[in-house]
Amino acid sequence: MSTTTTLFILGASGDLTSRLLLPSLASLLAKEHKHRVILRGSGTEKWDADTWRSQVKKAFSDNPDALSRIEIADYMTADVTNADAVASLVDTVEPNTVLYFALPPAVTAAAIDAMAGLTLPEHTVLAMEKPFGEDEASARELNEKLLALVPEQQIFRVDHFLGRSTLLNLLGVRLANRIWEPVWSAEHIEQVLIRFDESVALEGRARYYDKAGALIDMIQSHLLQVLALLAMDPPATLHERDLRDAKAAVLRATHVMDDDPKTQSRRAQYTAGTQHIPGQGDRKLPSYRDEEGVDDSRKTETLAEVVFEVASDRWTGVPFVLRSGKALARKWSEIVVTFKPVRHVPPGLAGTPVDGGRLTFSLGPDEMHLRLHVTGGDDPFALRDEDLVADLGAGQQRSYEEVLDELLSGDVALSVRADEAEQCWRIIQPVRDAWARDEVPLEIYPAGSTGPDDWKTSHSD
Repeated sequence: MSTTTTLFILGASGDLTSRLLLPSLASLLAKEHKHRVILRGSGTEKWDADTWRSQVKKAFSDNPDALSRIEIADYMTADVTNADAVASLVDTVEPNTVLYFALPPAVTAAAIDAMAGLTLPEHTVLAMEKPFGEDEASARELNEKLLALVPEQQIFRVDHFLGRSTLLNLLGVRLANRIWEPVWSAEHIEQVLIRFDESVALEGRARYYDKAGALIDMIQSHLLQVLALLAMDPPATLHERDLRDAKAAVLRATHVMDDDPKTQSRRAQYTAGTQHIPGQGDRKLPSYRDEEGVDDSRKTETLAEVVFEVASDRWTGVPFVLRSGKALARKWSEIVVTFKPVRHVPPGLAGTPVDGGRLTFSLGPDEMHLRLHVTGGDDPFALRDEDLVADLGAGQQRSYEEVLDELLSGDVALSVRADEAEQCWRIIQPVRDAWARDEVPLEIYPAGSTGPDDWKTSHSD
């Protein structure tokens, strides 16, 4: 049985809507028939009904059959930062509507301010993109304004990383297999690496990225959410309260390793370089500081790495290395769990393992690798490494598909709860402060490289 939900996109004429939201919605509806959607839009562009309809159909071009599952309703030209305009817009909202703020964070915050004092229809859901605030205090202030409009269970703070199929597969592997649960702690795990290296450079995003940098763009939001899923105690259920309670407990216990951001964080910025693209040859990339819209006085990092600790009985002492950057040699997104060496290797075995094995989840392609130390070959007593590889399947090709599926179903389990958003800002604040004091040097690396030479210790290979 299908249910009908009204999806009202604020910022419908923007890039996020045309590039991600509408194509992901089309892909979801082509595969999942439990949803029917009434699609409304609002933006600053003065579109008429025909223009809005053509934009939607263009976004659905790869999945034209999905058009039968939507009703393309009206489009309203409005400045959502204007209180009168927002009041007129809200007057048209029916119960059970998802209001999706597909807007820059500052515009979203201004729109929430403009909604102050309004009464939203029953079961209105507010969905918005990260970052949620600019620091812990502003995140708390934003949350208070949201909660004055609707209950927490009707707020969907979108972190599309939580919709990645590999992360959901991680939960299944970890929680449903006895082989892992007994060893998922500091007693057996030496280090965890969570890395999201990108080959793409700035790609015209200076307006946002030059103020955020790699630390806020990726580590503060996406990668800390991955850490929380990886380190949480097994929840009673995967329903929103149990799952998010478990994640929040991890984030409350997380801090910079040794409380010393000067030694436990690194930052760098790419210079001009050449990137090799398999099958396409080489392409030259300019220095970050020469990219259009960049303010060099900001010293924005394009590569960041921070070591955290989860101060709990399960994890104290284990370094969680979170790393992300742009304009690197290749896309390299993975979670690597390195186990401690075994206590005793009989002298008769040739070779000394450097670790107790590694479990790696690769994001794109979605795979799980288990590196084991085995014997065999010409010398039956010589140790060598072998990888057992499991194909985790295609899953959702677009991470927004899973997010939209949950959103249209009224389930906020894959969204970021208010306290999680605030904790993520608290966790990185010491790093921001140390960097602002220039206690951590801004290193450089050529675009198309793997980063500064002395960062190679963070690689999983």
